Amino acid sequence: MYQDLSFMKVPLPEDILKLKIYGDYAGAQKMIRYFLKEKDIPQALRKRLEIEQEVIGVMGGNEYPFTYDEALEIMKSHLRDFKKEELDHLKEISAADWIYIDGEVHFQRRFYENLIKTRPDFAKRVIAENPEDNKENNLNQRLLNENIHYMKEHGERTVHTRIRSTIKAKKEFEEVGRRVRVHLPIPKVYEQVSNVEIHASNPEITYIAPFDAPQRTVYFETELKENQEFMVDYSFDYHVNYVELDSVNVSEEQPDFCLEEQAPHIVFTPYLRELRDELAGDETNPIILARRFYDFVTTKVMYSFMREYFTIECIPEYCAINLKGDCGVQALLFITLCRMSGIPARWQSGLYVTEYYTGCHDWAQFYVAPYGWVFADPSFGGSAWREGDKERWNYYFGNLDIFRMPANSEIQKEFMPEKKWLRIDPIDNQRGEFEYEDHGLRLSQLDVSQELISMEDIEKRSI
Repeated sequence: MYQDLSFMKVPLPEDILKLKIYGDYAGAQKMIRYFLKEKDIPQALRKRLEIEQEVIGVMGGNEYPFTYDEALEIMKSHLRDFKKEELDHLKEISAADWIYIDGEVHFQRRFYENLIKTRPDFAKRVIAENPEDNKENNLNQRLLNENIHYMKEHGERTVHTRIRSTIKAKKEFEEVGRRVRVHLPIPKVYEQVSNVEIHASNPEITYIAPFDAPQRTVYFETELKENQEFMVDYSFDYHVNYVELDSVNVSEEQPDFCLEEQAPHIVFTPYLRELRDELAGDETNPIILARRFYDFVTTKVMYSFMREYFTIECIPEYCAINLKGDCGVQALLFITLCRMSGIPARWQSGLYVTEYYTGCHDWAQFYVAPYGWVFADPSFGGSAWREGDKERWNYYFGNLDIFRMPANSEIQKEFMPEKKWLRIDPIDNQRGEFEYEDHGLRLSQLDVSQELISMEDIEKRSI
């Protein structure tokens, strides 16, 4: 399938773009088919239009299900004294994500959850507030702060973590007897991760990607049985050191790896160059520069649940223009600004796992000699900044917690073995992938779960 996403940097023909903006997805698809079948077009444009067929399929699916009236009813039914004028205002200031579908406003499927997560004034107005949600959030915050204090006291920490991940087709998309190809993410072995062990699987694993695979998975290939769930149970040791970055100690010589562009997302666009120059000024010290980029992302970018990354043409520019984005969007902006400034930077992603919560998460690394590779987690830092927790805000510039399962060290990399059809997420790999011989399933057609089985502190083992 069309895995070379670099062709997303090719502009769409104007008439197709107009139809897309209006939300006439059927009309846009029709015009794309005309271009592909009837017009003699350059190969680069052909590739772009082939990708756009898939993008429109996702955009026109279940990403923006709520009409204006439905969104208003959701807000009125969940929040005390909510008024129509408030929804209009949220739309006007880009706080509630929306698009046009056939010329009518539709809101993103998680717009309400996003408002509650990021705006305390709305969270206080929830009519049927679940005390357990607040309890779990408070416990997670306590875990993070306890980890910070432990790291500062001991200088390092190692945990042994065991996780169970599953994926299965929802009943209405289950095709019993058909050949299926399934991938589930597992830990990648590198600085933080060692002693990876697979304890169990169901069914038997067909292939395990190498330890150093940039997006590591286990692979199943079999004939699908009724109600079949694909499962992998694995464990690993996870180690992090505590570092206090000091710009005075920066070496004169700095490395020149991990500085390249990677279209369509790690791209040095004119606008990002202007932003970089504005933030950097005349500064050349890499720690000070990286801190300026981190401060911009954590204090100026509002956390926001996102539609599928695949539907965004340039993620860091989207973030810098709209000043919103989730963990991966924020991480990619930080990485891009660093690379533009000669600071090596790279991606990490996988899971955030605690006894209270498990979910997908993305973060960044950057390299400064003599410190080597250190971490930046802009979304965790931004959350701390919004809560007024300066210690935690500062900690996530240079450091990371131990509640992680890193499966990926790069974006946009092929699986081993390669998928036949376009991935659910061609950028990242956190939830798993599921395909038949003649088509793949989208996330909305699957049941996916990750469960923490155990996590215990251990003495540092050889990494």
